[in-house]
Amino acid sequence: MSQAGDDREQSEGWEALSEEPAEGTIAPSAELEDALREAAEAVEAREEERTNPKGGGPAFAVPHEAHERVLEQLEATRQELEAQKEAGLRKQADFENLRRRALKERQDAHSYGHEGLARDLLATVDNLERAIEHAKASEHGDFESILQGVEMVRREILTALAQHAVLPVEALGQPFDPNVHEAMAQMDSDEAESGTVLEVLQPGYQLRDRLLRPARVVVSRKPEAQLAEKHEDGTEA
Repeated sequence: MSQAGDDREQSEGWEALSEEPAEGTIAPSAELEDALREAAEAVEAREEERTNPKGGGPAFAVPHEAHERVLEQLEATRQELEAQKEAGLRKQADFENLRRRALKERQDAHSYGHEGLARDLLATVDNLERAIEHAKASEHGDFESILQGVEMVRREILTALAQHAVLPVEALGQPFDPNVHEAMAQMDSDEAESGTVLEVLQPGYQLRDRLLRPARVVVSRKPEAQLAEKHEDGTEA
């Protein structure tokens, strides 16, 4: 081999050595790039599976005991809600029953509230009818017997009213009270204080503390008041 050929081979050898990678590195190749790509995809797939597992579950695994506790709490809450719902329905039913009962009692009180009074007056009506029959049977009209019968009926009526808290208004000899008395006239009196009830023209009655009708009365006044009134009218005393 000639000298020129040897020099050319030696030059090509140095160029080949200069193109080799440095110590500690691997020259890139298609196989290496495929291996690196597959490794990266595997890592990404594993990370995706960890963060978003199949089935749409949570990103982290829940221990079995914690899962059971959550289910127990949900069941307890559901049972409590059911109990509260049933209690509310029972209270609503009780309220409706109470409302109906109160309505019925109010209707009964309006329709039959005077039942006791009517029952107590029946005996009085019977006695009044017997007194009338006795007066008709009497040839000469026994007035005294009729009067006694009427007085007895009156007493029985007042007794029946008193049993139902219906009492006469006190009036005779009492100071005039416009709340329970109605003055129909005035009368001069030297004996009674001015404003005293001298006469009851019509008795008044009250049911407990409720006035049914006032007593119509005549009220006293001093003679001087009458004289002053006549003097103001221009008449002689």
